[in-house]
Amino acid sequence: MPQPMAEPYLEKFEKDGYAVVKGLFSALEVAEMATSFDRIYAEAMLHERSYRMQNVFFKIADDDALGRIVRMVQWPSYFNKQLERVRRDPRILKILEPLLGSNLKQIINQMHWKPPGAAMVEFGFHQDSKSRRPREAYADLGTSYLQTAIAIDPHREENGAMVLCPGSHRLGELPFDPNRSSMQASMDSNDLVKLGLDPDKAVTLELDPGDLAFWSVYTLHGSGPNLSTIDRRLYINGYVIAENCERGEWAFRDGAPCPVSGEPALVHYEDLYNNPDPHYVD
Repeated sequence: MPQPMAEPYLEKFEKDGYAVVKGLFSALEVAEMATSFDRIYAEAMLHERSYRMQNVFFKIADDDALGRIVRMVQWPSYFNKQLERVRRDPRILKILEPLLGSNLKQIINQMHWKPPGAAMVEFGFHQDSKSRRPREAYADLGTSYLQTAIAIDPHREENGAMVLCPGSHRLGELPFDPNRSSMQASMDSNDLVKLGLDPDKAVTLELDPGDLAFWSVYTLHGSGPNLSTIDRRLYINGYVIAENCERGEWAFRDGAPCPVSGEPALVHYEDLYNNPDPHYVD
């Protein structure tokens, strides 16, 4: 069961819908994650277009400035042991347990890149709740799900840091166009105005390598372009109270880390069991 609030970051989360835990992972651990990111990026670039193998998905984009780039990889933990260990690190559970308890499934396991100079690597303002489909698979969504992100690079405004709207988690689910992909949209303050929010109250999330940020499924956020000379890599993992979700891979059961093993579980790829063979998707 969830435990009473104790840490300052938990109070920050309750107030603003997001929080940061500084220095959760060491410089050595970040370097190991960075090596995994580089290797997987190179592997993804061997594909001319987006590629799927069961839950593993390489999102390849044709960028107007850089040509072919990798925007994200979903579920690297199925084939990368180092990133698989990180997703079930007990330090993450210690942070989330007061909010979600000790039985957690994982429904997001993603690597994100923003190469410097890319023409389109923004994310339009959105809530993660928009992507939790089919909705009937996610019970008590607002209190059962948390997204986390580990900074691999310095995470600053100039290289496309996340921008969040403090307190927006208390608004519940907002009326976003279900057919609009945040990954294909620019971060536009007019979107906040249309929702009745003040763009001047939005804040830039600054992280150092090894910091972990976490936020609510209803916290409104987006991110801008990378105008710097360095990448902006994030390792994103989303967790849910196991009993409230019909999908996902186990991350922690009764507080014990659960390695990925056996056949993949149904997460987002609806044709997992009908079309599990490797294939190109666009």
